[in-house]
Amino acid sequence: MTDDDFLDTPSFLEGLTRLVAVERFAMRIADAPWFAHVGQPLLEDETATAHAYLDALGAVEATVAPVENWAGASAGAENPGFNSTWWDAEEQLRIALTVEALEDIHEDELNLALARAGEQAATTAGQAAAAAVALARISDEELVRAATGAAVQVSHQRALLEAAAAPPDHPFVHKFALFEAGRWPIAVIGESFHLF
Repeated sequence: MTDDDFLDTPSFLEGLTRLVAVERFAMRIADAPWFAHVGQPLLEDETATAHAYLDALGAVEATVAPVENWAGASAGAENPGFNSTWWDAEEQLRIALTVEALEDIHEDELNLALARAGEQAATTAGQAAAAAVALARISDEELVRAATGAAVQVSHQRALLEAAAAPPDHPFVHKFALFEAGRWPIAVIGESFHLF
């Protein structure tokens, strides 16, 4: 098969389509209202999205626990007692998406596209986290880094959905939607989903 023949294969064209979708998603990252509504009472649709995320993960017994302030967010982010089943489920989903994406996208190209999404999130969400923490009159660089890291992680997860052409009811869709609502889904700790 010549290079030109390969460029016309369904796999190559599918991979190209998915890479374009990742790039389009990365451009949307700057438009998200990162951390704009943390600490405010949860809206009904936000609670519904949180439950949709938990249900899609299989954590149907978990309850949504609103976090009221940055001090509570800091405690949740530093808590070593997070639910390992929740962590493992997310990691398995990430691995499965990566395997699916690599069926049609070269690994180097996928890594570059994901890195661009992560860089966009690090810049935009990092600035927003720093501003939100400063507005709360807190000086805590570790907390800013934790919030920014969560934004980078969810952006990576959401970009992988585009690369793998995952279904619209995937847990990472719901998780990113919470960030798009200006929230910070911190962690499942015990049977509680800490949502700031």
